[in-house]
Amino acid sequence: MRDTCLRIVDLLGDGEFVSGAVLAQAIGVSRTAVWKHLNKLESWGVPIEKSKGRGYRITDGMELLHEQQILDGIPKATRQLLDGILVLDTTDSTNNVVRSEIEKDSPQGFVCFAERQSTGRGRHGRQWVSPFGRNLYMSLSWHFEEGAAALEGLSLAVGVCVASVVESFGVSNVALKWPNDILLDQKKVGGVLLEMMGDPVGRCQVVVGVGINLGMTEGLAIDQPWADLNSYAQISRNQLASALLSELLPMLDAYSVTGFKAHHAKWESFDAYRDGPIKLITPRTTVRGLGRGVTATGAIQIEVGGVIKAFSGGEISLRGDDAC
Repeated sequence: MRDTCLRIVDLLGDGEFVSGAVLAQAIGVSRTAVWKHLNKLESWGVPIEKSKGRGYRITDGMELLHEQQILDGIPKATRQLLDGILVLDTTDSTNNVVRSEIEKDSPQGFVCFAERQSTGRGRHGRQWVSPFGRNLYMSLSWHFEEGAAALEGLSLAVGVCVASVVESFGVSNVALKWPNDILLDQKKVGGVLLEMMGDPVGRCQVVVGVGINLGMTEGLAIDQPWADLNSYAQISRNQLASALLSELLPMLDAYSVTGFKAHHAKWESFDAYRDGPIKLITPRTTVRGLGRGVTATGAIQIEVGGVIKAFSGGEISLRGDDAC
């Protein structure tokens, strides 16, 4: 049975007022207990609106994730690639949960979703702001026998899957920023974080983390321009979760054979800064030039002084003085 807080969210999810007495009866707890759980939800950032004589509601409503709904939306053949699915109300990081499963030597294809992350992270240890029930936070395990060499371009291939899924919901102006950002109208709407475990030259395990903004609330401390999908289209969180797994699982299953080459052309079609001025920041230097796409292994190509050079590491920056 789901946590009492989540059962309350389910009852208030349509955005209509429900009295405390009805909530207490439906869940089988006292009205005092209902009040305490509502306070807990507010501490998680859930916008609870109170009205004397009418009860409580979640402003704009909220759709919780449900394991069975997600599974039902995945084609049967693809579902066989999934070893297990877990939906948590709150966790520190879905990547950490999946890492723990890998350490138990669990089979590949285990996926974890969370309604909220207390210490969600992006690249270079940056915080990934993860309010309760508003976005999608997902991590998935996969095994590779060929070591780190087989993973070249994998984060870009995951980005292609995410961008393709977003586009399939009728959202236009989707783009990719090398190496792992998903953009809408040049604002970040999602990101990919891969973490490798095991043998760098042999059998290794990868945690594929994906975060997508659906219904971000204003006033959050985010250090860059951001977008959310619900500003462009009303998308079910469960349907989005199903669509992502339906795209990611077959890609991961075939990646040892296809590599990034199978996704190269599609990535370039989503390239946000193709033929435009960009700046690449690496630990040793800063490179300014024109974006010339990526190589067949996923390295970024930049034209500098008429010469095209490829770089495997670093980060594209387009803030402040970034114009070339």
